Amino acid sequence: MKFKYSLWLLSVVLMLAGRGAHAQGEFSLWLQHLRTEAMLSGISDETALEAVNHIQFLPDVIALDRSQPEFISPFLEYYQKRVNAQKLQNGQQLLAEHAQMLNQIEAQYGVSKFALIAFWGMETQYGRNQGKLDVLSSLATLAYEGRRTDFFRGQLLDAMRMIDNRHVTIDALKGSWAGAYGNMQFMPTTFMLYAVDGDSDGNIDVANSLPDAFASAANYLSQIGWRSHEPVMLEVQLPESFDWSSAQLNIRKPIQAWSKLGVRALHLDAGVPSFIQTIKPKAVRHKVTSKKVAKKSVNKLSNQPSSTVTPTVRTVNLDMLALDVKGPAAILLPQGYRGPAFMVFDNFDVIMDWNRSVNYALSVAQMAEQLQYETKRIVGGQAAEDGALSFSEMLDLQSILNMRGFIAGEPDGLPGFKTQQALREYQLANKLPADGYASRSIYQRIYAEHYQKP
Repeated sequence: MKFKYSLWLLSVVLMLAGRGAHAQGEFSLWLQHLRTEAMLSGISDETALEAVNHIQFLPDVIALDRSQPEFISPFLEYYQKRVNAQKLQNGQQLLAEHAQMLNQIEAQYGVSKFALIAFWGMETQYGRNQGKLDVLSSLATLAYEGRRTDFFRGQLLDAMRMIDNRHVTIDALKGSWAGAYGNMQFMPTTFMLYAVDGDSDGNIDVANSLPDAFASAANYLSQIGWRSHEPVMLEVQLPESFDWSSAQLNIRKPIQAWSKLGVRALHLDAGVPSFIQTIKPKAVRHKVTSKKVAKKSVNKLSNQPSSTVTPTVRTVNLDMLALDVKGPAAILLPQGYRGPAFMVFDNFDVIMDWNRSVNYALSVAQMAEQLQYETKRIVGGQAAEDGALSFSEMLDLQSILNMRGFIAGEPDGLPGFKTQQALREYQLANKLPADGYASRSIYQRIYAEHYQKP
């Protein structure tokens, strides 16, 4: 699978790189229009000219944009690769090392220091991997030929403003393939709106100053709605009678309403009150139907970021948790009805504003929980279906759904909300669990029905 994916990625790069002098001439003309737009928007002619002379088209950036792991990896695989024991240990050490600074920022902005460290670890491996690509060139490539040209054009202009305002030099503006920059991987527009001078030295440097990076991240999260002392998510057990189609980010209910439907919280804590029911791990939500699946279940538990595996899982009535939340909650199934289930709150929406990937948001939230409470490991989803669809398979799935009247929108190779809704409609029509998850088994079923009917 990795070999096939590498060949596909290489083919996309070669296709984009091989468009010749004509395509390069079109890109050069596009840059001249960009220079004019930059100057009309208030950016100095000196900066605009320097930028367009500096920018190069990067074909591999387009290929990377079409293969984002946040969207194509199964949740548990994505999570286990990014939240491991070593990363958690490093995070604990950095929490202690920067305790005074983090406590001050937490007190000023009301944003959890554990969440800030989790973002830092997820984004750049605690600052070690801030990215080496030229930000202007990456953004220009995506603005010229990406999926969201208007978005990246705006980001490109704000990157030029960062240079024009002397926040960073053009040669130092290095980051990710998507144009994110610094310890916390701020997009240029986010930087321009929310970056602050955390160390009061008269300069905002989110790449080299941790006070600037953390204060800017906390200011951003606070400004877009972070609620101090409220949780982000809670792993839950769903009843067998649960309506899978109600597990959507845009379907919200009060916690009490979910409780009446039989939703329960999952816990690993050993010292819990006697009213908490003890259950075996493999009984969480779904029965293990074969020795092969049972073996995978054990492996998934053992891969959780902890040196030991807790033999029992405990459920708690939601009404007994006294959760301090103001808004209603949603239920998410990031790996389908056989995977783990989570109840998410308003702070989850804030993380989604940072990165629109459910996998990413759940992983940041779970990492923050484990940094604060070592026993807060994911315990459900042992029977989750493994494997992810490739970009081309996802395109095929979206096209078939559209042709069969289940509208998934313009095929883009990513399992967005329209694709999920189309899958739910298909599943409901065929009396299947309507979780909207683009699993390999549902793809194979839809493919067979469409192509192999006599």
